[in-house]
Amino acid sequence: MSETFTSVSQEEAGFRERARLSFDLDADICVIGAGLAGLSIALEAARLGASVAVLEGRHIGWNASGNQLGTVMPGFALPLADLIERIGFEDARELWTLSKEGAEFVRANASEENMPGIGLSDGVLEVSNVDAGDRLISRLQMLNEDFDTEVEGWQVDRVREALKTDHYFHGVYYPKAFQVDGRKYVHGLAALARRAGARIFEDTPVVSIDHSGIRKRIVTPSARLRATHIVLAGNIHLGAPLRRLSETLLPVWRYAGITAPLGERVREIIAFKGSVMDSDGVDHFRVVDGDRLMWESPETTWAARPQRFAGSIKRRIRSIFPELGNVEIAETFGGATGQTVHGMPQIGQLRKGLWVASGFGRQGMNTSAMAGQMIARSILWGDDRWKLFSPFELVWAGGATGRVAGQLVGIWSRASSAAAGSLARYRERARIKDREREARLAEANRAAGTGPRRPPPDVRSSVRPRPAPPEPAARGAQAQAPEPVTPDHTVSQ
Repeated sequence: MSETFTSVSQEEAGFRERARLSFDLDADICVIGAGLAGLSIALEAARLGASVAVLEGRHIGWNASGNQLGTVMPGFALPLADLIERIGFEDARELWTLSKEGAEFVRANASEENMPGIGLSDGVLEVSNVDAGDRLISRLQMLNEDFDTEVEGWQVDRVREALKTDHYFHGVYYPKAFQVDGRKYVHGLAALARRAGARIFEDTPVVSIDHSGIRKRIVTPSARLRATHIVLAGNIHLGAPLRRLSETLLPVWRYAGITAPLGERVREIIAFKGSVMDSDGVDHFRVVDGDRLMWESPETTWAARPQRFAGSIKRRIRSIFPELGNVEIAETFGGATGQTVHGMPQIGQLRKGLWVASGFGRQGMNTSAMAGQMIARSILWGDDRWKLFSPFELVWAGGATGRVAGQLVGIWSRASSAAAGSLARYRERARIKDREREARLAEANRAAGTGPRRPPPDVRSSVRPRPAPPEPAARGAQAQAPEPVTPDHTVSQ
């Protein structure tokens, strides 16, 4: 399905202008932050009958929520094997099930009826930069049998048939994962939340929060709001009132670009129709608008203008798919995600009536939706499954030192991935050369009419088998020693 990857207008999203909070207001739930997490909470809570007010300091989806590729699949930023080691098999399986429910929440909302032009398409392919056949088999077995997730293992030939490059080896195909227009989704989510009864106020930063007592008090520049529950969904942008909470997240800016139209050649070189990501988390791309390539790769721990990375995105595309040639980057964008020290999202109740939903990292579409469902249902229904996230505590991310360390770790990880990939491709080429050499040798032997070396015919004919000794005539003859063998290999009589 073709899609147009452009920002949905305010009017298309279901509202014509930004509304600021300019009057005092009471609500059951106040959500701070109008990104994916905050809007998911607002939508689910409003559908369940609560009065909801959303406060956003800038505008809807201004950060990473409105600047991402829109890939939706189960799981978390923390690898599944590490998750099992941390909390045990049963709890890991339950968390994985919740992540799948989050993905289905997105699918249910992202229909053409709810969000015209959302461009939902199925299929996500995760590829490896190295030959990982043995690990692939064990992972497929675990996902299929233990975690009830439909996946397919792709051998090298099949991966390279879909992606014309020697950079990738094996792949894991998720047929039920999908992708949407990420920008349209966040605005469509806001439209659905408003339709359900939630009130969204943009350009309304929070000045202070008093979370004591039954009714919490939130102060903005021009009004005050009271609510029984406050949900902090501002990620790294909660500001001065909640600085300590923001400092438990490492800000990572991820940048992406969209090429100018590439024509039919892009579909010949990238035949796979869904999203593609490598297992090292370096590259993430897919074809949009029929013949344009959307590619996400560079990242920093400090904010920068996305336009600065157009050149590096272009070079990265050329290194992976040299047949595409020198592509033109027509548009760049980026946003900051909050990454926790342990790699899992922050979901839960900090104190009575004060909730947090942040730290979703790179895999934010399904996990933010999952958080929205869990927190809304916990507030209104008493669902306590959020306690599964209790082992993942709020840990200080290290401040400026943590950013420097994070940047260095990122550089080292990318360099290690590149080195491992280069070594894997070198070994593959060496194996191919060995097979070609053996094939040429075998062909030369067949052409010369020779095969494996055997003893010459004259040697075989000159050596006659030794006859069996004659039967002894008497028992005493058994004691006679045999005559020695003569040099001409005949037995003396």
